[in-house]
Amino acid sequence: MTTGPNTSASVRPLALVTGANRGIGFEIARGLASAGFRVVLGCRDQAGGEAAVKKLASETGNPDIDLLVVDLSNQKSIRSAAEQFSHRHPVLDVLVNNAASYSSERRETAEGIEYTFATNVLGYQLLTELLLESLKRAPAARIVNVASRMAYGLDITDVNYDRRPYSVSAAYAQSKQANRMLTWALARRLEGTTVTANALHPGPVDTPLLSSVAPGVKGIPTSEGADTAIWLATSPAVAGVSGRFWTKRKEIQCEFRGRENEEALWSLCERMIVG
Repeated sequence: MTTGPNTSASVRPLALVTGANRGIGFEIARGLASAGFRVVLGCRDQAGGEAAVKKLASETGNPDIDLLVVDLSNQKSIRSAAEQFSHRHPVLDVLVNNAASYSSERRETAEGIEYTFATNVLGYQLLTELLLESLKRAPAARIVNVASRMAYGLDITDVNYDRRPYSVSAAYAQSKQANRMLTWALARRLEGTTVTANALHPGPVDTPLLSSVAPGVKGIPTSEGADTAIWLATSPAVAGVSGRFWTKRKEIQCEFRGRENEEALWSLCERMIVG
């Protein structure tokens, strides 16, 4: 059995997977539960999350599966969920930032931020920031950010689409470019610690999100889309490896590398995080 970063025989490693009640998030959680991890499902919907917990426990035979209710578009919800999580779990071995959303029309969150950017970018950023101390307490923790090759069009002067024409695909692609760039900036900040951060492209997974952002594209099964994330979270082959972009368990080049632009985006996101 792969035990992942925490090799303690007495305490099994703990993973938090966001967006885990369906799609590739559910499959990632299934893979980690099957590998012997204690798994917390970060889900927006209480009922859907509870159903996912029961299903995973039944299918994997792993009783250590729990639910954390969190709306990643809402910074107040993220802060409350992170506080609950840290109180119950002072040490976190793996954080999989997977939850992604989209909107067919431009809309804003309670904090006045465009919904897709708030969820897919600031949701990753704030949750990771709030759980970083728990990750640093692990013997060798891993942050796995689900990004995409469908990435382009980031304009840090207008991430809210106040001036530009809005489209669901453009907003999603912008958020996925940002995910990659922020992963590289985070990896720099984690140098010298026991925590690594990597990003991945899961492939065009057959989900409602795919049909919305890329109509007509044929999707792959969710189990296939989850494979690289599970591998990054558990494999000894990538122990200590950080700041890289992966698909199908292979490193690929990212065209959005550049310290100046990454730091500008990081600073923007920090300003957009309330409190």
